[in-house]
Amino acid sequence: MIRPTIGGMLSKSVLVLGGTGFVGRHVCEQLVRAGHRVTVPTRRRDRAAAVQTLPGLTVLQADVHDEAALRHLLTGHDAVVNLVAVLHGSAARFEHVHVQLPQRLAAAMQASGVRRLVQVSALGADAQGPSLYQRSKARGEAVLQAAGLELTLLRPSVIFGAEDRFLNLFADLQQLAPLMPLAGSGTRFAPVWVVDVAAAVVRSIEQRATIGQTYEAFGPETYTLAELVQRAGQWAGVRGGRGRPVLPLPRWVGWLQALAMELLPGEPLMSRDNLASMKVDNLPSGQLPGLQALGISPAAPSGVAPGYLGHRGPRSRLNGWRARSQA
Repeated sequence: MIRPTIGGMLSKSVLVLGGTGFVGRHVCEQLVRAGHRVTVPTRRRDRAAAVQTLPGLTVLQADVHDEAALRHLLTGHDAVVNLVAVLHGSAARFEHVHVQLPQRLAAAMQASGVRRLVQVSALGADAQGPSLYQRSKARGEAVLQAAGLELTLLRPSVIFGAEDRFLNLFADLQQLAPLMPLAGSGTRFAPVWVVDVAAAVVRSIEQRATIGQTYEAFGPETYTLAELVQRAGQWAGVRGGRGRPVLPLPRWVGWLQALAMELLPGEPLMSRDNLASMKVDNLPSGQLPGLQALGISPAAPSGVAPGYLGHRGPRSRLNGWRARSQA
């Protein structure tokens, strides 16, 4: 089948796993904008409301953890983007999502003849890392690297953007609490804008020179967690733009706090595994190419976040909490 070209580039049919999530919605939008045809599988079609109206995008109801379903989904596609990930859970859950899904995906791609894959991993992925999250991410990378696919790995730092559960959460909490008790307050991060991560995915799909490469996606500004929390309050206009004071917690108190949060219903704000991840800074290694190697000049939180955190009020906070409770 001959496909149309966009600016001299052959358009692709791309299967996006995790396309209904925060990052996935931006990836889908940018792929469509670049002229590619996109398929997004989901177990619940109602979760695809944000992407299903994009031109050239098809939503299919399917379980991506089923290898037979994956083989069926791959038919007619040129490339795959895997964004599926979890931040909290048991060792079995991390293994299921970060290791077993890549294993099933690799097997399905080998069986179907689809070879091109962009895997979105994490900046802290490390087989010897202190957390289940970091170790399982590294094992998932290793599975795909051993599969003989045309693989590009992206390792983003913590991702921020208008619908994030990161800076928005810190801003929301400061609307309610007079003080911000915080575990892991000294851990350093280089937050990356979701739009830049999505652009990196699209450029990886389009540029064959990225095959076999691993890119670290991070922003130009480095903050401790305490600084990010306080900046979120300032950018949201809490206390007239001063934000709430941060109270650093000893690690053992933070561990008890995280345990208590895990016992509450719903997705925890902080887990013991998150706290374990923060034993090490979430910063680039300096040994791998960054976004600049893809022609992207990453935006800083200070230039983006005030624009979406600064337009908050009781109604917007209520809508945000409602949306998160239904996710």
